[in-house]
Amino acid sequence: MNQLVTSPDAPKAAGAYSPGIVSGGFLFVAGQGPFDSAGALVGEGDFAEQLRQTFRNLEAIARAAGTSLRHTVRLGVYLKNMENWQALNELSKEFLAEPYPARTTIQADLNGFEIEADVIVALPDAAR
Repeated sequence: MNQLVTSPDAPKAAGAYSPGIVSGGFLFVAGQGPFDSAGALVGEGDFAEQLRQTFRNLEAIARAAGTSLRHTVRLGVYLKNMENWQALNELSKEFLAEPYPARTTIQADLNGFEIEADVIVALPDAAR
């Protein structure tokens, strides 16, 4: 059975999707961007701050499910500008732990922001 996961510290869903779903020992988190819990853009023109806000949103949903980004097994990243790829590599270490998750990075036509990311995170019992 699927279980909905939301967090007051992350933006509300902007459409017909769930911010997070727990199923089969994993948390599946929908794409998050650089928006605060009220939906306002954070870090306009500042990739590092946009990345950090995006990852804070992912972490908020992970915490609400009883886990952490430190247990991420898969990370999907969508970058407006692939020139930010190296910064992504360095800054994501602030939120992730080794062994780092499997990752796909795709250039995307994001409208007004620089990064979006989604994750699959192991739940505590599955993380062992």
